[in-house]
Amino acid sequence: MKSLFRPAQPTSPAVLDDHRPIIRSLQRRGLIRGGLSLGALTMLTGCDVSRPAAVEAALRGISTFNDWFQQQLFNPNKLAPTYPASMVLKPPRFNAYYDIMDVKPVDGDTWKLELAGLIDDKTPWKLPQFAALPQQDEVIRHICIEGWDYIGQWSGVPLRDFLRRIGADTRAKYVNFQSADDYPSSLDMATALHPQTILATSYAGEPLAAPFGFPMRLRTSTKLGFKNPKWITAIEVTNTYTPGYWEKAGFGWFSGI
Repeated sequence: MKSLFRPAQPTSPAVLDDHRPIIRSLQRRGLIRGGLSLGALTMLTGCDVSRPAAVEAALRGISTFNDWFQQQLFNPNKLAPTYPASMVLKPPRFNAYYDIMDVKPVDGDTWKLELAGLIDDKTPWKLPQFAALPQQDEVIRHICIEGWDYIGQWSGVPLRDFLRRIGADTRAKYVNFQSADDYPSSLDMATALHPQTILATSYAGEPLAAPFGFPMRLRTSTKLGFKNPKWITAIEVTNTYTPGYWEKAGFGWFSGI
C-alpha cells in the first residue's frame, strides 16, 4: 500500500495553499512527512476536498487530536535540557513578521502588568516589584516552528511562584497573555506551573532589549517559540479557552516540543 503521507505535490495546490500554516504545524510535529496530497487527505478524513471549508475542518481536526494527545503525554515535572552559558547566542535571534525597525518600544516607567480572571489580588504590578522577587536563570533551547533554533539565557520570576503570590486559582485550565503587539497567546495550566516557565525580564545577564520583549516576555522550555509572547501587558487565569494570533492562523494550541 502506498503511504498516505508522501513527499508529493498536492493534486490542486490552490486548495491546500490556503491552509499552509496548519500543514506546516502538522509537519513540524511529525503528523505528516513531506507534502500532503488531496487524495491522502480524503482517505484519512473522508472530507470533500472540493470544499475549502471541509479541507480546513479536516486539517484542524487532525491538529486538535494531536494537541489532545500531546497534553495527555505531558509530564509537568520533566525538565528540558539545559546548556552552558558559553553556548548562548548574543543577542538572541529576532523573530517576527515585521522588520526589527518596526518594533514599538514599551516605556518601562509607565508599564504595568494587568491581572484578570480567577485571581484574588488583581492589583497591577510594576517592574520594580518583579525585580524585588527571587529570580531564576534558564539556559534553554528556543525552537521555532519554522525549523530553526538557538540557545538562550533567560532570567526572571518563575510563573508558578508569581501565580501563587497573587492568589491565582491553579486549578483553572488556562493562563492567557495579552501583549503590546498583535500576538497574544495562552498556556495550559500545567505548562504555566512547569518549573522552567518564567516571566523573563533579562537575557544573558542584561535587561531585555526592546526587540526581544522588553520589559517582560514569557519563556517556557516545553513549547515552540510562538507560544512565548513578548511585551506582555496582561495575564488572565481562566477556564475559557481564547486562541491567540497564531492559533487562529492554524497553528496547534498545545504546541509542545
